Amino acid sequence: MTKMAETDLLGAVNLALGRALQDDETTIVLGEDVGVNGGVFRATDGLQEKFGSARVLDTPLAECAIAGIAVGAATQGFRPVAEIQFAGFIYPVIDQVLNHASRLRTRTRGRLSCPMVLRAPYGGGVHAPEHHSESPEALFAHIPGLRVVIPSSPQRAYGLLLAAIRNPDPVVFLEPKRLYHALREDVTDDGKELPLDQPVYLRQGRDITLVTWGASTLEVLRAAEQLEAEGISTEVIDVATLSPLNDEPICASVEKTGRCIVVHEAARTGGFGAEIVARIADRSLTSLLAPVRRVTGYDTVIPLPRLEVKYMPGTRQIVDTAQEVMALS
Repeated sequence: MTKMAETDLLGAVNLALGRALQDDETTIVLGEDVGVNGGVFRATDGLQEKFGSARVLDTPLAECAIAGIAVGAATQGFRPVAEIQFAGFIYPVIDQVLNHASRLRTRTRGRLSCPMVLRAPYGGGVHAPEHHSESPEALFAHIPGLRVVIPSSPQRAYGLLLAAIRNPDPVVFLEPKRLYHALREDVTDDGKELPLDQPVYLRQGRDITLVTWGASTLEVLRAAEQLEAEGISTEVIDVATLSPLNDEPICASVEKTGRCIVVHEAARTGGFGAEIVARIADRSLTSLLAPVRRVTGYDTVIPLPRLEVKYMPGTRQIVDTAQEVMALS
């Protein structure tokens, strides 16, 4: 029986994992503390009890091994969903993802694929210690053959995670932990996935386009409301799938508004926002009425909790930047 319930983003992840385990016996979940303890954030709570320890596996604290096991299992007919407890611990995983998962289809000339998902809570805003608040999406978006997906609401978390699990190639699924309990929506546990590689229009406007993803979506939507009160009509796009990037909706929006700001909390230099700005320059330069601007984190390690709020882009910064852009045109 299909059930609808109001839930937060964390609950939607749990629902999607449960649905995937129920619908496909080849799906397995593995990671540190995902079984008996239900995960450090409780994303896998109750799944081992329901589906057994052969399908929801606790692993040692060894991120490279977790990813390697997932790659091997994917080649043998399983659909592993591996959890890295925090994105700050994900860097050893890049070896397995870059050298094996992302190129397995090419290496075997299509004989093998790698249908695995690598989940990780990411980003700041929860007063965590060092290595717990990283935003490494640009690192993974640079790897050919790998999808990078970031949800920004409970409904999108449910549908995009199911799509990622069912995808025949590897997906890095980054969950903005600042949004885990930030908002609630009705989510229908019907097993329906949402399309990957498709940015989402969150708000229609005519004066300026705001492009973002993950937890920054909250600040962007708040900024859009403030700008609307000032007479500035704002279009908001959630990129959702960073790689491969579908820039058609973004460029179409910029060609309509003539102005654009890209917002993300990762460090500025080499951040994924730069790729979006480059795509706009390639395709929509003659439509611009003002330079494209970025509102981002700083080129430094994200600070400890006391200064964390100073690091992450806030609503005021976005509003001020939008006003500057409007004044230029």
